Formats: sequence, structure tokens, C-alpha cells
Amino acid sequence: MADPNDKVADNVPGKWYVDSSCIDCDVCRTTAPNNFKANEDEGYSFVSKQPDNDEELAQVAEAIESCPVEAIGSDGE
Repeated sequence: MADPNDKVADNVPGKWYVDSSCIDCDVCRTTAPNNFKANEDEGYSFVSKQPDNDEELAQVAEAIESCPVEAIGSDGE
């Protein structure tokens, strides 16, 4: 489960985030390309845009389910 106290600094503010356990596998960026980007220098993904419609919410939910290290979370805000 993603740790809200261990969010990567690149996440945009909002409910959804990626924590430092990310292994940069590309699953989230493939599943929800509008919402995740890579920090190629550091080797992790981050939330670049909070979902703002039903399609993006569904894609982010799928990314959470597909993440092999459970690095994507929602803090309920």
C-alpha cells in the first residue's frame, strides 16, 4: 500500500500520488497517460495531473490495481 508520508516531490497537489517505492515499470503511464509522467533522471513515475473526469478516474483506478509494488495511493483529500 502506498505511503502518504513518502510521496515523491514531483506529484501535483491533490488526492492521488505516487510514493518512493515506485520502480518506474511504466504501467501507470501506459494505463493513465494523461495523469502520470516519468522522472527519468531519478527513475520513478509521479502524478502529473489529477484526474478530472470519469474516464481519467477509471484509468487511475486501473493503474492502482495494476501497480506491481502498490506505489500509487489516494489520501482521501
